[in-house]
Amino acid sequence: MAGSYEDALSSSRMLSSSVSSMSSSRYQSSQIAKAYRQAAQLFLTRRLPEALSTIEPIITPPDQDSSNSSPNGDSPACAPVASASRGTRVKVWSFYLTFLNSVVELGAEEGKHAFGSTRWKALVSKCRDGSVWDDVVRDGYAGVEGDVDAEVVINLATLLLTHSPSQRLNQQRLETYLSASARPTFDVSSHMQSPTYLHRRPSQHNNGTSTPRDLNTRLKLLELYTLHVLPRNEEWDYAREFISMSEILDDERKEAFHLALHSLKEEKEESEIREAKLRQQQQEQMELRRKESEARRLEQSRAEDERRKREEENRRQPRGSDEVFRKLPMHRPAASTSPRASRPANKKAVSPPPGLYHRASSLLTSMQTLISNTAHSMTANPMAVFRTLLFLLAFALAFGRQDLRERLLRVLRNAWEKIRRTVGMGVKVSYI
Repeated sequence: MAGSYEDALSSSRMLSSSVSSMSSSRYQSSQIAKAYRQAAQLFLTRRLPEALSTIEPIITPPDQDSSNSSPNGDSPACAPVASASRGTRVKVWSFYLTFLNSVVELGAEEGKHAFGSTRWKALVSKCRDGSVWDDVVRDGYAGVEGDVDAEVVINLATLLLTHSPSQRLNQQRLETYLSASARPTFDVSSHMQSPTYLHRRPSQHNNGTSTPRDLNTRLKLLELYTLHVLPRNEEWDYAREFISMSEILDDERKEAFHLALHSLKEEKEESEIREAKLRQQQQEQMELRRKESEARRLEQSRAEDERRKREEENRRQPRGSDEVFRKLPMHRPAASTSPRASRPANKKAVSPPPGLYHRASSLLTSMQTLISNTAHSMTANPMAVFRTLLFLLAFALAFGRQDLRERLLRVLRNAWEKIRRTVGMGVKVSYI
């Protein structure tokens, strides 16, 4: 009798506590919904810091800073959203995950300006290292992985798929959730103490396919796992096997999943081939540019060597027309006035002297050499050309004066007369 009385008293207390909890829960749910609407409005107007400060109180345990457990130490402390209805939970957590995605997409400069460097980095790290998944399970679902709403799991996996550099953690968490939700634990005492017990639908304790909506959500989850997460980890064979062994997919859906997986693999292979070709083309272009640069360098080196050789040759050649004239051989005409030049002509009066052709050839050669050396000297020594021009200019100016012109003509006439007499004497001597 005493035992029966104690059991009845305990049941009465639990019922009273449940009724009180339900009354308080309805009030808290209205406050949660109000906070959610305010945060959503602030988010739409791009007031992100205010939206975060509005949503944080309902997704964070009240005593998180001091302890992560309830006062009696029986179960972890949960955030207020854990006691809300299923629809409200899904909305709040989906909004929070969407908010984190927007924070990451802000970029470093704008994100640090809005939240500060430390706060922005902490929010981004939740998405990249996957710690946001732990926060949601711990604070929103009392640490029970299988109790997380499927829509929230889809949003969590999508967030990690977008921003996490590695998908190994995403694959592990999805496998854990799929296993836990397919084979739930029926611990009555833990469920009775869980803040979400009174608001959890019975359909959550099966494989998630009791209603068309649950089935659709489950199919989205399988699609995310087999067609996105596993291929990112190069688990193509395992994804194909998982689709074939799935109890949720019928034959038609299995075929559709297999075709989609095959298309994704072909697309990835084609993308890798294109990338390999692009890398090869870039390497070939770099090699071609390197060869062209080497050829230009060699050409410049040869041109520089030739320039130095020309400069060296120019330095070794004479510096003016005077030196050229000094180096040329001097030849006298055959009709010389000296006795030595006239003596050989006495032997043969009819034919020219034996050395005439040789002297004429030497004279032509000397004239050719003179012209060639003069042109080269003019190129190598422009000052000689300049001096020649000055001399011609001075001569022209001098010849323009009448008195100088007459004097020069007299000098030329006298010289010509002397030459004429000299040649005449030479002809007479040759004739005699």
